[in-house]
Amino acid sequence: MRHTIARDGIVAGILGATAVALWFLGVDTIYGHPFATPAALGRGLVGILGPHGSEGTAVFVAVYTVFHYLAFIGVGLLVAVIVHFAEREPSVLAGAMMLFVAFEIGFYGLSSALSESPFFGALGWAQVATGNLIAAVVMGVYMWRTHPELGRELNHALSGGKT
Repeated sequence: MRHTIARDGIVAGILGATAVALWFLGVDTIYGHPFATPAALGRGLVGILGPHGSEGTAVFVAVYTVFHYLAFIGVGLLVAVIVHFAEREPSVLAGAMMLFVAFEIGFYGLSSALSESPFFGALGWAQVATGNLIAAVVMGVYMWRTHPELGRELNHALSGGKT
């Protein structure tokens, strides 16, 4: 089956978004407050977009869920572009890996710094970082399985083109 950038990106984004959503549903349920995380983040998102009206929790969860999936699909599309470009130019993978590691370190640092922010509320930075890592692994495994040549291309990129 031919994999297009759009198909790969959308599927990877949906898988990553769903993995994170399930992670936070599990964490919220353990703490006895299912949907607390998307409700809190949706409340913050609605607050950024405009003044609060008489929105209820369901509206906050719905707004954040749509935003969450669109954001992940955007990231999935970026990953798909990189993977498809790497099929022609394997050295792109080495740069993408370095960028990914730098992004992850920056994300964990930012999450830790913002953990005291009222925007995050009781949302722990470790929970956010774990959700991010889960999404990265799920999206990476999807790309790896649908593009088995990535292993060879990554080896080529990391070895400097020496076989």
